[in-house]
Order: sequence, then structure tokens, then C-alpha cells
Amino acid sequence: MKHIGLIGGIGPAATEFYYRNLVKHHADAGTKMELTIVHADTGEMISNFKKGARETQAQIFLNYTKRLQAAGSDAVAVTSMAGHFCIKELTAISPLPVLNAIPAINEYFANCGLRRVGLLGTDGVMKSGLYGGITSAELIHPEGASFSNVSDAYFSIAHAGTCTEDQRTLFFKEGQALMDRGADAVMLAGTDLCLAFDGFDPGYRVLDSALLHVDAIFDWAGDSVLI
Repeated sequence: MKHIGLIGGIGPAATEFYYRNLVKHHADAGTKMELTIVHADTGEMISNFKKGARETQAQIFLNYTKRLQAAGSDAVAVTSMAGHFCIKELTAISPLPVLNAIPAINEYFANCGLRRVGLLGTDGVMKSGLYGGITSAELIHPEGASFSNVSDAYFSIAHAGTCTEDQRTLFFKEGQALMDRGADAVMLAGTDLCLAFDGFDPGYRVLDSALLHVDAIFDWAGDSVLI
């Protein structure tokens, strides 16, 4: 039985999304889940993200990883696409395997034959194209004022743990603009965007990076003992 370790809290809504969907995956499969979550500080991580302080944040994540290791976890996953800005640095120093979301997303795009995908998320995630880790599809993002508006709205909902109707309208509109520019689908490249999109149909194909990450984590833990 593999013990999943999650670095959560960045933000709380995304952490709940990961937990809820991992519980559902295991229940549907009839397998027992072993899971420990540690709580990271959203403000601290966002500050380091905006400064590009990858080594600093990787050391912070390392401390959380050691706690997860002490709790018996066999691997660690960061429940934030913004938090993946230092995933290479964390992987290099982590005592546990790091379950990186980006290769799973890249593989999904390739398997689905997606050629052009729009991104909604933080400025760093959008501008870097998921940190340069996607080779199977062309990535596009909002431009001009829309770029900043999407990023600012994302940071706001991540901090608050809630999404207003005005913010939801903004995300839906900017997603449609990406579709109008030829995207095959829109990727929610921020794990808190479940707050805006869950339970709603924006009228175009939406892919959730958090759910793809959850799927990959569940697949890794696939040798769990049957209940």
C-alpha cells in the first residue's frame, strides 16, 4: 500500500479538491487510501513565486516533505500549479519521489491529440507555458490587459478561497477568447480554478490541471491493497 503525501494549503480550496477526488477515486476502485497532508502558507509561497525565489521555496517544501516522510509517506505532491515553479529544485533535494503534475499533463495532451491549448492561471504559469514542460501541444494565454486581469483574479480567489460571480464571468469570458483564437480546449492551469468552474458549463471544453494531477497520483498509488 503506497502512502500519499500532499503539500496542501496553497490554497485551501485546491487542497480540498485534491482530497475529495482522491477519496472518490479510491472508493470507486474499492481500494484503501493512505494519505497525509501538511499545510503550507499561501502568502509565503505566492511571495516567493512572484520573486522567482525557487531555491528558497524548495527549501520550505523540503521541510514539509520531511514531515511527510516522518509520517510514512512514500512520495510527495504539491497541490498547486504555481507551487510547481520550484518543482525541479525540490525534486533535486527531496528525500521522497516528487509526483510532478506537468509530465502527466503533457502526456494527456499527447494522448488526446490536442494541438493548441489555452491556459488560465497565474502570470508565471501562463507566461512560462507550465514552466516549459509541455512539448505535445502549442500553448496560448490571454494577452494585454486580459493577461494581468486573469492572474490578479486568480491570486485573489486563491487567497480568499472563494470566487465571486464577477470573477467567474471574467474567467469564462477569457476562456472563450482563447477558444476563439483556435484553442482545442482551455486548461485550468491553476488548482484553485475549481472554485470558478466546478458545476458550471462555460460552453467550451475545459481541462483541469488539478484533476489530471489527481489522476496521476492515484495511478502511482495503484497497487493499494483492496478493502
